[in-house]
Amino acid sequence: MEPSDQGLLAYKVAAIAVWLVLLFALERLLPAAPRPANGDRLGWRRLTRNFGLFAANIGLSPLLVVPISALAASVALDWRPAWWSGALGLVIDLLLLDLFIYWWHRANHAVPLLWRFHEVHHLDGFLDSSSALRFHFGEVALSALARAAIIVLLAVPLSSVLIFETLVLMAAVFHHSNLRLPRRLERALSRVIITPSIHWVHHHAVRADTDSNYGTVLSLWDRLFASRSATPRRPDMTIGVEGERDVGLPALLVRPLGLRPTAGATRVQNP
Repeated sequence: MEPSDQGLLAYKVAAIAVWLVLLFALERLLPAAPRPANGDRLGWRRLTRNFGLFAANIGLSPLLVVPISALAASVALDWRPAWWSGALGLVIDLLLLDLFIYWWHRANHAVPLLWRFHEVHHLDGFLDSSSALRFHFGEVALSALARAAIIVLLAVPLSSVLIFETLVLMAAVFHHSNLRLPRRLERALSRVIITPSIHWVHHHAVRADTDSNYGTVLSLWDRLFASRSATPRRPDMTIGVEGERDVGLPALLVRPLGLRPTAGATRVQNP
C-alpha cells in the first residue's frame, strides 16, 4: 500500500469515528421514532449485539478486507484512457462503485446463500446509527471478494476505493440513524441521497418493503431500476425480518450456518 493510501485509510477511520459519535449523540437528543417499550428500554442489549459484530469486522478488515482490495488494485487491468483520471476519474469511480453496491445489495436479498448472512443485519428490531455497523463478518468477506472483481475489471485505484468506503460508511450511519430531520430538508436530500425516511422502509418487517430501496449513497438507482417502495416511513413502523425475531450475539454469529429459511419466498408473510 502506498503512503498516500495509508494516509487515506487513517483519514477514513477518523472521519467515520467522528461521524458515528456525532450521529449517535444527535439521534438521542432528536429522535424520529420512539424506542420500543420493552425490558431493554435503553437498548443496551441490541447495542452489545451491534457493536459486537462491528468488533469482529474491525479485526477482519486489516487481515482480509484491506489486503483483498489492495491486491485487486495492484493487479487491475491496465486499459483506462488518459481522461479517466484525476477528479473526473474519481467521480466516475464513485458512481460505478455505488452502482455496483446497489446491485450487490439486491443480490443479497435475492440469492439464498447471501441472504443467510445479510439477514443478520435485518434482524435488528430497531434502527439507529449502530445498525450501520451490524453486519456478519461472512457478508463483509463476501462483499470484499465481489468488489475485488470490480476493482480488477474496472482498474479502480485503491485511493478511489478508500474514499468510496468512507462515503458508504458515513452514508450508512446517516440513513440508519434515528435522527429527526426537518421534513422539507429530508425531502430535498432524498432526491439525491438515501435518507432515513427511505432506508427505514427497507428495514420494514414486511417482505415487499424489505425487498426494495436498495440504494446506499445515491437515491437515483432505485428510481432508475424501479425498486423504490411507495410505502412512507412511519414512527411506529415495525422493524426487522417478517416472521422472525432478533437473537443474541452468539446465535447471530452461527445463524448463517444453521438450517434457516433463507430464500425470500420462504420468509413468513405479514402476520
